[in-house]
Amino acid sequence: MRITSQAKAATGQRILESATQLFQTVGWEDTTTREIAASAGIANGTLFNYFPCKEAIAAALIADSLQAADREFLCRPREETSLEEDLFSLIWGGLKSLRPYRDFLAPAAETIFSPLAQFSAEKTGDAIRVHHLGMVEQIVAEHDGTNPIPVVLLQLYWTLYLGVFASWAADRSPNQEDTLPLLDQSLKLLVPSLLQKGNHDERKSQ
Repeated sequence: MRITSQAKAATGQRILESATQLFQTVGWEDTTTREIAASAGIANGTLFNYFPCKEAIAAALIADSLQAADREFLCRPREETSLEEDLFSLIWGGLKSLRPYRDFLAPAAETIFSPLAQFSAEKTGDAIRVHHLGMVEQIVAEHDGTNPIPVVLLQLYWTLYLGVFASWAADRSPNQEDTLPLLDQSLKLLVPSLLQKGNHDERKSQ
């Protein structure tokens, strides 16, 4: 019997909800895919038709939340904001959207965003990176900054972003306010390079 797209979507959502509850109650390390499948009311083999591993489930939760936060960011009026302010809002808004998952994000992110993993745009973790860096490039272009952004500068940005992400995930201060100075200083260091359009253009022409 053919499964409708609506039924597939409902099953996928049930898996995400069941996994979230188990990650939060049992813990990231102790939750197994078999337990997630049982909680979602499906066979273990069926779960793998949707997600190859529990890291992919966590990555899907992160991706969904970040993309929703990005859509909200794009709907805001930003005519008078600086590049630094826009990037601050993009990053902090995304992190706030992930608050329901903070208890298990730190250990999950170690695998999802591992710098030692081989890059593949098909992997959900790498897809998150591609989407986020695309947002950054769009925002920088809107401020007439470096376009295209050099690969080494994008890699530097992503390294700083992951540092902020890791600090935020482990931050036990109210509303993770202790992470704000790190985000602020990271952007103060990086934004001037993103705005040096003339210097980058000169190097490319030499």
